[in-house]
Amino acid sequence: MSSEEKIKLEIIQNFGYAYRAFGLSKIMGHVIALLIFSPAPLSLDEISKTLSRSKGPVSQVMKRLRDRNLIRRVWQPSSRKDYYEIQPDIFENAFRNNFELIKQNTRLAKQLLTKMSAEEKKSFKTLTKRLKEMERFYEIMEQHFQDFLNAWAEEKDLLR
Repeated sequence: MSSEEKIKLEIIQNFGYAYRAFGLSKIMGHVIALLIFSPAPLSLDEISKTLSRSKGPVSQVMKRLRDRNLIRRVWQPSSRKDYYEIQPDIFENAFRNNFELIKQNTRLAKQLLTKMSAEEKKSFKTLTKRLKEMERFYEIMEQHFQDFLNAWAEEKDLLR
């Protein structure tokens, strides 16, 4: 096995573990790693063959990755097949996907607190306290995430 193949397999394996740690499927990580590694867009057939997976599950993963704005389908004039590559802002888009989860948690805390009457808030002091803490925790996290995205926007311009 060539050193290029060894590096490719290591990247694919590690991305699979990383995606699983984030609660996503291992195969999603494998596909992302393969597309990050590849200098040119790959067809569904090439991806399936390289990962030793059948086209059906890989096709479903491709749709989920496109829905998350991590990959995109590209047209190849010499072929009728669909080809895929990573989105140019894949890492930022992945971060923004996680940022949306944080925002959902903030909204959830606000929503639950709003639904509770003043009397319920007095009756359920522990719950009320925890929901307020949850709300504030995620508000602060949102601010830090936004600050990070602002800093990244400046840094990204320097890298490109």
